[in-house]
Amino acid sequence: SNKTNKKNELNFDFSEWINLLSTMYNSSSTAAIIICLISCYGVSAFVPNASPARIISARTDGKTQVNSALHALAPSFIIGPMIRKMKESQEKKKMPMANKEEAQFEAPGLRVGKSSWKWPPVWPYDSTTFQAMADVELSQQAEKQRALTNIASGGAIPQLSDGLAGDNDAVAENTFDPVKYWAEEKATTTTDISEDSANNLKSHYKFYLKNGMSVLELGAAEQSYLPDDLELDRHVGVSLSKAMMDKNPSLTESYIVNLNDVEEERGVKSDVLKQLGSESFDAIIMANTIDFLTNPREVLKSCWYLLKPGGTMILSFSNKAAYKSTFGKAQTKMWDRYTDDQHMWVTGSVFQFSAGDGWENLLGFDISPEGSKSVDEQGPLSFLKGGKNTNMFVVQADRAAEEESINPEDPEKSFKSKMWMLPTMESRDKILIAPRLRRAFQQIENPEYLGDHVGFLPAVYESLVKMDSFAFTFDMQAQLAANLISDSDFNANEDQIISLKQGLGLRKPSKEFWEPVGRLTSAMDAEDKINLLTYLVPRFGSGDPTNDAALDAFVSGMTPTFSYLRGRFPLFPESDIQSLG
Repeated sequence: SNKTNKKNELNFDFSEWINLLSTMYNSSSTAAIIICLISCYGVSAFVPNASPARIISARTDGKTQVNSALHALAPSFIIGPMIRKMKESQEKKKMPMANKEEAQFEAPGLRVGKSSWKWPPVWPYDSTTFQAMADVELSQQAEKQRALTNIASGGAIPQLSDGLAGDNDAVAENTFDPVKYWAEEKATTTTDISEDSANNLKSHYKFYLKNGMSVLELGAAEQSYLPDDLELDRHVGVSLSKAMMDKNPSLTESYIVNLNDVEEERGVKSDVLKQLGSESFDAIIMANTIDFLTNPREVLKSCWYLLKPGGTMILSFSNKAAYKSTFGKAQTKMWDRYTDDQHMWVTGSVFQFSAGDGWENLLGFDISPEGSKSVDEQGPLSFLKGGKNTNMFVVQADRAAEEESINPEDPEKSFKSKMWMLPTMESRDKILIAPRLRRAFQQIENPEYLGDHVGFLPAVYESLVKMDSFAFTFDMQAQLAANLISDSDFNANEDQIISLKQGLGLRKPSKEFWEPVGRLTSAMDAEDKINLLTYLVPRFGSGDPTNDAALDAFVSGMTPTFSYLRGRFPLFPESDIQSLG
């Protein structure tokens, strides 16, 4: 805004309004758009016969000007600072979150450095986040139909969900089939990107891919965008589009694999990937495929196994609108609803929650060619701001090497590496357990077996995840789990897991053991019960007659022992009597 000396006019550039409104939209302050427009009068913000390029002027001397334009009073002392603040906010968003030293050793376009990522302690996405839009829309249609039927019959209006209603037979029958979609419906549809975007991706690959490497490409199609002078030793392509892979001159091998067919928390369910062998590839590339993955975490788990230690996973994707008209049906809800900036952070989080610290040097790049839309220019008015949907982004990381044995100098780090790929456990649980295992390692006389016992943790946590986290906190769960696997007799056999569930109250207790134990130790506090479970559970299923006899003696000896202690220490509270007994 600018106030002239003589005419007392307020001047606005049309583009300033567009920038202001779009910024407000991006800030999720949609209401601010309406407030900005209707709270003002006296300024013709949009004059019908005015060119958008010229400065729009309106008198503010108190006289009313009647025309069909939208009037707004926009005092310079309000609008001016607002626009400046919005511009500053926009500029901050565009600033890379990586230091100069870090950028020196990486390809151009580094936007997010390895120390800039921040994550929640657990997987933050619900079951519909990565659902194909075809399924989301089908579910919404089915629920709307049910709502109309319910209203017509006099019932209440049900709340519509945002995901697939799996209990509806009609919906289940028409669930999106990625195999049919890519192999038949889109068998000959190309995934072209602009020449400038392709060249930038080639340049990025050239920085990290070297001659003689063995490379796996997920979601392979007719073009890999590799540098022209790159000579790979092996280039394996996998996807559902055989016709497209057959056209790709770079591939030395190609296989049909459905990346959306997974074993939850473990990886892609594919004999082909297993036969390729673990630690087989120097690099894995995946271009414009993340937007179609309904289980991206499992896909990256498989990638981690397939990469050699030190190998690089390079995951690239285009502007969210680039393929919407062509492949929108197969794109996930996350891709449809989130911005490109958010896509980068979600992709980074998939790396994090697939293998944790098993991925090193996690980096985010904006390699968009000149003239592309800015990452903050997305919203209902973005078409007015110019720029092409030619953006190209990359998120990549290197596979860390898992420690084969526990390093006495830094056992906690070793235990963390052994938990990278464990299913069932959240990142939070692994963080809580690592220091407890370090203490156990330092206290046990011959602790070499502890490294192998880490593999028993998922079996323990399958029970612990069902516990009420308020009554039995995450810290308590971690302590019990660490205690159990620190016992040399614990091997997570069936009897031990059943015994654990009975002791936790997750299963009907056995009349001969856990029922009397639970009744007679009801006054004990939680920490003492953890110690009790730690001692008792590993004794089950050992096949050792001495252990079986000891368990029988434990139950039969509780009542007389407690009676003796009550008489001997009459002032002790019952919780102490039971713990001591």
